[in-house]
Amino acid sequence: MKYLFFTLIFLTTSCNAQVISLEAAAQCPVTSNCPQYNYAKDINNSLDKYISTWKGIYNGKTYEFQFKKGIYEEIGIRRDKLIGRMKVTDSNGNVIYNTFNETSDIKTNFDGLNFQPDLKAYRMTFVGKSEFACGEEGVVYLRIKPETPNKMSILMLQDADITWGQCPPNYQPIIPYKTSISLIRQ
Repeated sequence: MKYLFFTLIFLTTSCNAQVISLEAAAQCPVTSNCPQYNYAKDINNSLDKYISTWKGIYNGKTYEFQFKKGIYEEIGIRRDKLIGRMKVTDSNGNVIYNTFNETSDIKTNFDGLNFQPDLKAYRMTFVGKSEFACGEEGVVYLRIKPETPNKMSILMLQDADITWGQCPPNYQPIIPYKTSISLIRQ
């Protein structure tokens, strides 16, 4: 019965669904007149400014990011998004973290959500390699100011509230929390 109910809802909404821009979808959490849609599409090519390789140095570590466009699809809803890959090396060139060679976009654990409602930053989720005790997951904000299109800043806010056990005292997350890192387009 539950399956039939959800199928009917899906079919009802699919008949009235439409394609909207990512910007319009970003407004949905703050407005009460969000249209029914089945595809939040990058109609205005707003994700294109992020698609590149970006590099920066913070606290002796070199951060390199690659972003590409992908599609999220679940329960009849599609959304254009960014998919991220990251490589972090220490001051001696030792690789600390690297998903550049990962063939599966899902296994990079760096996935686009959408723009903030004010459209000033793009939000992504990131789950690091830490043990669950350290709770290394959160939302990464990517921001490119119109006047500096080859510079981007990233900021990660931790999202994990529940952890098990003790995190080691010397633990440092892959992307530091609440710290803006400046990156340059390569």
